[in-house]
Amino acid sequence: MPAALPASTRANAGSLDPLALYASAIDTSDYASRVAPLIRRLTSDIGDLVDVGAGGGQLGAALLDRSSRWTVIEPSPVMQARLALRTERPQIIPLGWNDERIVCEPADTVLAATMPGYFHDPLAFLARCRQWARRQIVWVVPAQAAPKGLILAACLPRDWHREDETPGIDLVLPKLGSDLPDRSDVTDWTFSLELPDLAAFATFQADRLSWPPDDPRRPELFDHLHKQAVPTPAGFRLSCHRRSAILVWDLP
Repeated sequence: MPAALPASTRANAGSLDPLALYASAIDTSDYASRVAPLIRRLTSDIGDLVDVGAGGGQLGAALLDRSSRWTVIEPSPVMQARLALRTERPQIIPLGWNDERIVCEPADTVLAATMPGYFHDPLAFLARCRQWARRQIVWVVPAQAAPKGLILAACLPRDWHREDETPGIDLVLPKLGSDLPDRSDVTDWTFSLELPDLAAFATFQADRLSWPPDDPRRPELFDHLHKQAVPTPAGFRLSCHRRSAILVWDLP
C-alpha cells in the first residue's frame, strides 16, 4: 500500500532552505572523509588556504593544517552563519568569487568545490583562483551522471526533475582548452540527508519542481521517497551515490 502523505505539511516545507539542507547533508555524508585524503595525496602541503565558495566549511576544515590561515570567500548568509560557528574561526569574505571588491591575501592553496563559477566560465574562474594562489589550485568537480540543481533529484525519476545529467567534469574540461590541470583523480562517496520530516521534504521537492498544489504526482513523490528512505532514530535518511573529480594545478 502506498505511504499516505500527511494532510498538512506545507508549513514545515516552507521552513526548509535549499542551502541549509545541502550543508546539513554534507555534515552527515562521508564527503570530507573521502575527498580530503585524495586531495592530500595529489597535492603538496596545503598550508594557508583560500576556500572559494566554502559552503559550510566541512572540506576546508578537513584539509586545514593546525597553524595555517583559512580564508573563505562565501556569498551566502546561511553559509556565513555556519562558518562563523566553526572552531577554526576562518576569515569570512562575504562576497561572490567574481566580485571586484574582494581583497584577499594570497595563500599556498586555493580550494574550490562544486562551484557554479567553473561551470559557467572556467577560464575566468581559474584566472581568479590564480590571483589568490601561491603554490597550487584544487577544484572538486562532480564526475558522475546526475542532476545538478535539485537536492536529491537523483532519488526521483528523470521525467520528473528533467535536469541535465551530464557529468560536471565533462562540462568543465572542454572549456579549459589547453589550460588543463597537472594532475587529477576521482573518488566515490555517498550523499546522505537526515530528515526529521519526510513529508515536508517531499512537499519541498514538489514545490521546487513547480508542481501545483493539486498535482497528482505529489503523493506519488512522497511514496517514491518513502520507499527509498531508511528509518533512523531522528526520522529518515535519503542517500545517493556521488563521484568527485579532484583537479590540481601547480603554480610556478
